Amino acid sequence: MNKLQVLFTTFLIAVFSIVKIQAQEEKKIEIEYAGKLNVDEENYPGARVLTRDDSQQVQISHRGTNLWCDRALYYGKENFIEAYGNVILIQGDTINMTSKYVEYSGFTELAFASGDVILKDPNSTITSDTLFFDRLKQQAFYKSGGTVVKDSSGTITSRIGRYYMDLKKYQFVEDVVLVNDSTTINSNYFDFYSDSGHAYLFGPSTITNPESTTYCEKGFYDTENKVGYALKKARINYDNRIIEGDSLYFDNNISFASATNNIKVTDTLNKSIIKGHYAEVFKEKDSVFITKRALAITIQENDSIYMHADKIMVTGKPDNRIINAYYNAKIFKSDISGKADSIHSHQKTGVTKLINIPRFSPGDKFSVKRKPILWNFENQMTGDTIHLISNNETEKLDSLLVFNNAFIISQDTISKTGFNQIYGMRLVGLFNDENQLREVDITKNAQSIFYARNDKQELIGIDKAKSGSISMLFENGDIEEYTRFNQIDGNLYPESKYPENEKILKGFDWREEERPMSVEDLFKDDPPLELPTIKGLEDYVPQEAFFDDEMMERIQQAGNRHIKILTEPLFRKAISKEPKNYFQVIISLLVEKNDDFQLFYVDENANQFTEKESITKKVIGNKEFQKIDYELPSGMFVNNLRLDIGSNRSQSPIQINSITIRYQKNEIFIPKHLIPKYFIPNGYIKLNDEYNYITNTINNNNEISYDPFFTCSIEIIDFIKKLKNN
Repeated sequence: MNKLQVLFTTFLIAVFSIVKIQAQEEKKIEIEYAGKLNVDEENYPGARVLTRDDSQQVQISHRGTNLWCDRALYYGKENFIEAYGNVILIQGDTINMTSKYVEYSGFTELAFASGDVILKDPNSTITSDTLFFDRLKQQAFYKSGGTVVKDSSGTITSRIGRYYMDLKKYQFVEDVVLVNDSTTINSNYFDFYSDSGHAYLFGPSTITNPESTTYCEKGFYDTENKVGYALKKARINYDNRIIEGDSLYFDNNISFASATNNIKVTDTLNKSIIKGHYAEVFKEKDSVFITKRALAITIQENDSIYMHADKIMVTGKPDNRIINAYYNAKIFKSDISGKADSIHSHQKTGVTKLINIPRFSPGDKFSVKRKPILWNFENQMTGDTIHLISNNETEKLDSLLVFNNAFIISQDTISKTGFNQIYGMRLVGLFNDENQLREVDITKNAQSIFYARNDKQELIGIDKAKSGSISMLFENGDIEEYTRFNQIDGNLYPESKYPENEKILKGFDWREEERPMSVEDLFKDDPPLELPTIKGLEDYVPQEAFFDDEMMERIQQAGNRHIKILTEPLFRKAISKEPKNYFQVIISLLVEKNDDFQLFYVDENANQFTEKESITKKVIGNKEFQKIDYELPSGMFVNNLRLDIGSNRSQSPIQINSITIRYQKNEIFIPKHLIPKYFIPNGYIKLNDEYNYITNTINNNNEISYDPFFTCSIEIIDFIKKLKNN
């Protein structure tokens, strides 16, 4: 290396050293003002005690953040401050936090506040008993219950909350409740954007207001505009209506909802159900519109009525509901079925109307096919309009009216080739208690063809006649007797002498192949149905651990004083692509000499440690931290652990940085300062102030023994149980 290269390298080293020193100096906490400054080594070793005076509070600053308090302990070596009494922390013009106590590290830029904590930014206000504030990541976190207030969106409470300040995003977990003027939302996983008021719900969730209650396990709600959509087991309750579907959109301003795919609308008051694959509901207008395989079901105690059409609309107040089925409408009941261009059913009056298409003229070649039609046992009835009247109290058919071109056809039960036929302008029919057509009167221009048989069911002849009207009695679908009034002509012909072309009346149309024989038959003429794909929402993404590895590294580098910010183990989601169906115990430690570490475990059905249920790991000595990973047998859930930390009697002091216990999707993280609390060392282990574990032998009656191990405290056993329950 020549002299020029040496000089250049020296210059670079000097520059980088200056930059490093300046960076370290910039991170030092600065005391802006203190009324009094004392040193009390006996009570606060290494600290300067700062106290306010009558004019103003103690003021401290660090990298754009200012803190005021009544009293502070400043640990210059650790670059650490503890602030007491009326604490105010302000970051620029965005963050204002007040509390009774704050501890803050200039190295980690992590603040911990407790006692009536209030954190405000331009969008919202957080209150909690304890709060963590990471200035590097610009995140706030509470885990012991908190409240967030946003004026226009309402108040949100939860057990765990996290605020991503750069994104203006909150993530709430467990017992989440949002309350505003008119709406209450309950959820277990709730993402909320404070600038827009948009909320995303995951897991069992409800949105309740005076007009409705919405349930879903994945959903979105705009708290500002009061609109949203629900997915996964979605359901909306509107008073006496329940709407279910794969995807529900709702607008609470106008009490409107629309639904897509696999829809079910239940009218709890009128005992009716409507199904389909697209629906719209207007609560204020008491209307439901449904299409795509639309099906209306009127539930009766003995026999429900099914109605299908291209489109179905239900309107009217609960005590006056009207069902309108449009285009290719069909109806099915075990004892009666029918088809029409449209069907209208009035639930209060019990009148069901089968309507013809008025745009077709009588001479149109499609008009016959389009005529409304009813089947009742052996009888087929058609006409321009048909009214079917039911008794709502008995849930039985009462009567039948056919207007214009009334036509009844029944197949001769013996020959199977002939048809009994009656035609007239108007028909009135009455049903018996078995919902069979019993009495029929046809008036005006009546025509008829009957296959007359004797008591032995032998054919006497074919009776064809014209009259003013005809009155008939039916028995089990067959004509029992008939009477003609104002008969014009008529003859009884032997079958052999009856002209073949006279065997049917004008307008005859036997449509038995169209008859629905089941609920499934209602859909047999429908074109193939392709349901739209619902994109919906992305699946829930669990919070990454607030105290992740990067933060724990910062905390541990800051020294033992700041690490005490954690007062209990962290229960968090494991960072793993696939959940493991076995227990893992991961220990981060520094062991300088070779040794054997042994983990004993007790499953749910045992109560003592044995060599059989233990795992031994050989540890290679190293002056750097390493990890020991114990994987317990698959499917086993433990309720106790014991860790033996070696058999090497000359082992150097051992540092245990953390212990992680993992099961499936969850894990417990225990930092080094909490390990002695939850993993209790026995008499062979001593702990010094630097959290080093020094193993030693014990002389008992001149017998030297060495058996250092940790046992679980009751508290950590309780934490382990939570792994299974969550």
